[in-house]
Amino acid sequence: MANHSLKVGALLVCFAASAAWLPGPSGPAPVQQGVDESGSRSVREFGVRTENTPEANRAALQKAIDWASSCGGEVRVEPSAEPYRVASGLVLRQNASLVGVHGPVGRGTKHPTKAQPVGSVLAIEDSAGPFLTVETATQVRGLQFWYPKQTLSDPKAVIAYPPTIQVSQAKPVWGVTLSCLTFYGEYMAMDFNASERHACEQILFEHCYGYPLGGEFIRIDRCYDVPRILHCHVNPANRRAFAGDCSKAVIDSVVAKKSFAYRIDHTDNAQLMDLFTFGTYGGAWLGSSSYGQLTAFNFDCVAIGIHKGGDSAFNRNWMVAQGSIIANLGETAQGIHPIVVEGRGHLAISNVEAFSGPNGALTALGRSQDFLTVSGKERVTVSMSGCRMRNYEADAPVTMQNPNATVVLTGCFDKSERACDGTLGVATAK
Repeated sequence: MANHSLKVGALLVCFAASAAWLPGPSGPAPVQQGVDESGSRSVREFGVRTENTPEANRAALQKAIDWASSCGGEVRVEPSAEPYRVASGLVLRQNASLVGVHGPVGRGTKHPTKAQPVGSVLAIEDSAGPFLTVETATQVRGLQFWYPKQTLSDPKAVIAYPPTIQVSQAKPVWGVTLSCLTFYGEYMAMDFNASERHACEQILFEHCYGYPLGGEFIRIDRCYDVPRILHCHVNPANRRAFAGDCSKAVIDSVVAKKSFAYRIDHTDNAQLMDLFTFGTYGGAWLGSSSYGQLTAFNFDCVAIGIHKGGDSAFNRNWMVAQGSIIANLGETAQGIHPIVVEGRGHLAISNVEAFSGPNGALTALGRSQDFLTVSGKERVTVSMSGCRMRNYEADAPVTMQNPNATVVLTGCFDKSERACDGTLGVATAK
């Protein structure tokens, strides 16, 4: 009897938001159809339909999310041959999970007869605001976000949609998981620039694929207690299966935005691992008030691979390792640099290669100015080990524009495959 009471009590807590009535003295509550004790329900139970208007689906999906918030439940986006059209303005409230069936689908899913994706697909057609705002202890997993009105071919027709997913600006947000998400036609995928008043913590991005036509895939500002960006892929061919690749003109327009695919600032010990981008102006912007590790990356067809700043000598240190940068985009080589360092702090570069060349998918100069540019006037240090540097125009791979900088090279090779170990700049701080 005690065990039976505990089970009924737990069921009532989880489904209080949706239960029609509670058990009375005459007997237990009837079992509701479509509800299981795990706290997992389909969007269809709440009235989300492929034939609905976007506004009707938004109201129904918000109702489902509100239920999940009340019990820490999961809302399942059931796969369908037709997408669920949903208007923007959803709020993924605390404790709720919104889950589809997919891993990341880097070239898209494909309807058998139509030029559209299939499965757990949310179609977004308006630009009134962010599609989904997330709160604390939430999860978005296994979904495809599709902007069917977004162009593939005409840069003048690009729609500057608000972010697909955005952190709440109204309250602190802690513990968000964004996993196995695919974006088609987004302008800015995931915006975690928190407000000064409400910083965020423990944000995880993993296995997310897309090609933002504004050039920014993930941006984070004011995220403390370790943000993580893992196994993410930015590529203009991500709609290939059902619609085709982005045109050369559209890719060139993305590069012209001079934005970075991954941009972070005001973070503690950020973790960036296994990241790829192709056809954006920059790879990773490591802001002046950040520090952490960037490993196992490939920034292909960029103008700037990594830009590292620093506003302090205390803990503005980045460790960058096991990566490849193809910096080849720009009108002249003087604006093309695999790595740029300015400000204060330290940058440790290990086993990073850079080379350049042409690529027919976009307008590429095919060479860079150097491997590393050190600019500014403040004290900054750089260590390089095991770096292979090719296809740059300058006489030397490192350009020293900072009179107070020190760069130490160990086991590195220049464009002529000659060893170039040594110390550049000032040996000690002034």
